Amino acid sequence: MIYVSRQEHFNAAHKLYNPAWTEERNKEVFGPCANTNWHGHNYDLIVTVKGQPDPETGFVIDLKQLSTIIRQHVVDQVDHKNLNLDVPFMKDQLASTENLVVAFWQILAREIPRISSAQLHCIKLYETPRNFVEYYGE
Repeated sequence: MIYVSRQEHFNAAHKLYNPAWTEERNKEVFGPCANTNWHGHNYDLIVTVKGQPDPETGFVIDLKQLSTIIRQHVVDQVDHKNLNLDVPFMKDQLASTENLVVAFWQILAREIPRISSAQLHCIKLYETPRNFVEYYGE
């Protein structure tokens, strides 16, 4: 099995805030991430697929096509947006990195089979250089 990854980048704002909680409880749990005026991140997204190389091309997946799918269906939907307000697939969800990566998985798991027999293996989403989430679709 061969694993192939593509990295993309986007910027977005969000607020971690549970509307069922008091302001004090939100600040206690989420700290400055519950800031009323939002806060932003420079996200790095790494999408990994797995499969066997095509005998005609030697590719597991055409990385140019994978990049196009990631950009059209994910990055263009979130880049320079407010994740809480501007992103329909995040409606009624807490805009955590964990929830965001699951939403990305759902989108890419639907789109990748349209261009390749490769399987989506992992999505890694860096919120900061030290904080990231990995999701394997389980």
